[in-house]
Amino acid sequence: MSSPAENAAPQNSIETAQVIANGRAVTFQPPATLTSLLLDLGLPPRSVVVEHNGDAVAPSEFETRPVRHGDRLEIVRITAGG
Repeated sequence: MSSPAENAAPQNSIETAQVIANGRAVTFQPPATLTSLLLDLGLPPRSVVVEHNGDAVAPSEFETRPVRHGDRLEIVRITAGG
């Protein structure tokens, strides 16, 4: 029989979480905000509009809006037309 210490996860393990963004699974390292997740995806926050769990999010909230495992995001790029 092993001791509880032997069964514990390593102290330096990296936890990951997953969201669904535009219908696709995206893995990230928490804690995260909308801004940090967008930057990880290569999307400048000023270039997108975001719906988070069905709610439209103002760009001014991206920096403080937490993203958690299981959240659903719809991300749309803003493009200039001509």
